[in-house]
This record gives sequence, structure tokens and C-alpha cells, in this order.
Amino acid sequence: MPDQEAVYDVLKQVYDPEVGINIVDMGLIYGVEIEGKKIDLIMTLTSPACPAGPHILGQVDDQLKAMEDVEDVDIKVVWTPPWSPDMLSEDAKDQLGIF
Repeated sequence: MPDQEAVYDVLKQVYDPEVGINIVDMGLIYGVEIEGKKIDLIMTLTSPACPAGPHILGQVDDQLKAMEDVEDVDIKVVWTPPWSPDMLSEDAKDQLGIF
């Protein structure tokens, strides 16, 4: 059974193609629950009209399902709280030049 650290490590392989930063450092992941061989993921996108949304969600699904011992993935996209640049990690802020 995967653990949360392994899930976050895999999710760091998924990048927002518009920004070039992984979705974990973007602050798009709100929660991960692991029950046996199923991963329930709660996440958001930068906006409801995010043009990269389908691509990002597809990559998340593919990456999680490729993990050993994962048979099912449920991704729930939420809009509350809304994403903001304040959710960026310090590394992401540095990459974007936000001080």
C-alpha cells in the first residue's frame, strides 16, 4: 500500500504546463486519503477556466494509477478555498521571482 509521502512524490512529477512548476509546489493538492489500494485526492486548479485543467487531471490520474499497489483513483476537484499565489511553496515563489 502506498503512503502519503510516496503519493506526493509522484504528484511532483505532474507540472502545470503554463507555469512549469509541479502541482504540489503550486499548492493545488488539498488532501490525500489512502484506503487499501485506492487513492482519494482532493485538489484544485488555478481557476475553473484553467485551459490546462484536463491535461493536468489526466496526468494526475495516469501517474497515480501507475503506482505499485494502486488499483483505483478518485480525483475530486474543489474550488473552495480558491487557489491563490499565496499557496505557492517557497521554491515555487523563487522560481517565479515572487518575493
